[in-house]
Amino acid sequence: MHQPYHIEGGSRPARWIVTCDHATNAVPDFVGGGSLGISPSDMARHIAYDVGAAGVARALAAALDAPAILSNFSRLVIDPNRGEDDPTLVMKLYDGTVIPANRHVSDEDFLRRLNRLYRPYHTALAELAARRADTVIVSVHSFTPQFRGRPPRPWHIGLLYAADTRLARPLVARLREEPDLCVGDNEPYGGHLPGDSIARHAIAFERPNVLIELRNDLIETREAQAAWGARLAPILADVAARVGV
Repeated sequence: MHQPYHIEGGSRPARWIVTCDHATNAVPDFVGGGSLGISPSDMARHIAYDVGAAGVARALAAALDAPAILSNFSRLVIDPNRGEDDPTLVMKLYDGTVIPANRHVSDEDFLRRLNRLYRPYHTALAELAARRADTVIVSVHSFTPQFRGRPPRPWHIGLLYAADTRLARPLVARLREEPDLCVGDNEPYGGHLPGDSIARHAIAFERPNVLIELRNDLIETREAQAAWGARLAPILADVAARVGV
């Protein structure tokens, strides 16, 4: 049985929860015999997972004394950061790469992925988020420095948010005080998608939240991931306390 998620520090007492929706490029055996039909080099790219994000999420959660939940399947198998009715839930083409195992995915295979991976991950996240009434959710992602044929992205870190700006906007302002950082405000993407993880587990319950995007060339090593986790934890705690969320 393929475990669809990992929880680290489940008994940690802090009100924070750190999530990592795209933690790994793992493909379970029941999906294409463990292969999506693309090259190892493509499976090592950002199209398959958020490079470096898992290490940052673990370090950040430990520094906050908070639990972390990490997916254990590639975003190309099924994307937990999409609503169930989102047409990009199972991607057929991503950044110039065709995904053979997804081109003609059957209803049966789709439901298998949904029921064995996507839904258990969200059930576990929902249970974790409900353990306290004052939960704050921080979602850790990473982005590629440049899509094929697109201009380079200058940001070191970006914060994504939608209607709930209680934590995100003060955090943008605080991070922009750091002299060595180029900070994106709803960059490199804008806001959230209906039914994504933040919408489902934070916005729907009026829980303070922020989605952090780190440029993945900055978090390639364990040392860099640990350093970012240690750097962000006190900033997050300070901003949350200062604005009263």
